[in-house]
Amino acid sequence: MTTAVTDVRTESSVTPRYPGMKVTQSRVVKSEWTKFRSLRSTNITLLISVVLTVGLGALISAVIASHWDTASASDKADFNAVVTSLRGVNISQLAVGVLGVLLISGEYATGMIRASLTAVPKRLPVLWAKLGVFAGVVGVVAVISTFVSFFVGQSLLASHNLDVSIGSSHALRMVLGAAAYLVLVGIIGMALGGVMRNTAAGISSLVALFFVIPPVLDLLPKSWSDNIGPYLPSNAGDAFWGHPTGAHLSALAGFLVLCGWAAAAVVAAAIRLKERDA
Repeated sequence: MTTAVTDVRTESSVTPRYPGMKVTQSRVVKSEWTKFRSLRSTNITLLISVVLTVGLGALISAVIASHWDTASASDKADFNAVVTSLRGVNISQLAVGVLGVLLISGEYATGMIRASLTAVPKRLPVLWAKLGVFAGVVGVVAVISTFVSFFVGQSLLASHNLDVSIGSSHALRMVLGAAAYLVLVGIIGMALGGVMRNTAAGISSLVALFFVIPPVLDLLPKSWSDNIGPYLPSNAGDAFWGHPTGAHLSALAGFLVLCGWAAAAVVAAAIRLKERDA
């Protein structure tokens, strides 16, 4: 009788293994997608980014069109119809970057990250899944918003025959480049959230990097601004998708610099995730 009881207890204490429950990258992606779309802040922030991209682009295009006759010769010489219609990207990048920060720092604030890392003890698959879901969703939204912004802006500029078609020189590259820029800004924001693990610190770092340091650098000696300024992510992004007159970097160089910033931020987030407990 004792032997029988022991055998029963031994069998009942063994946790059965289910091959169908194995942790895979695709399942981690599905989990992150569920979390991504279930957050109300995600939809609100994405909507704000679309409104800013399209709305500000339309507003700036309408203002320029209405004041074109009184514009100075230098303003007319520097005018670019594509860049004008996409100027909302310069502000909507903040919304996208903040969303990236929130998607990671929010889990640390609520403690949900512990459950995620318990289910996926290797940790890095969680980061890759977050980045993949974010880049996919934001990429689709960004492409749609930049195309809408372009066509709305050109329709407003058409009143003074200032508009261009999507098939004109560099137009398609600039529209798609603006969308890619928003995705890369969001990835940098997400990485900052992973490094800082605090929402306020992550957003502050993002704002400083994209909105505070560039104008402050312009106040320093010209040698500093000329040698350092072009390699800041915001200026590299302008050279990539906007390529303004007098840009220090080519469009390709700006893209590579921006990708370098994103890669460095992601590597830093991955190292911190591997080395420090949640």
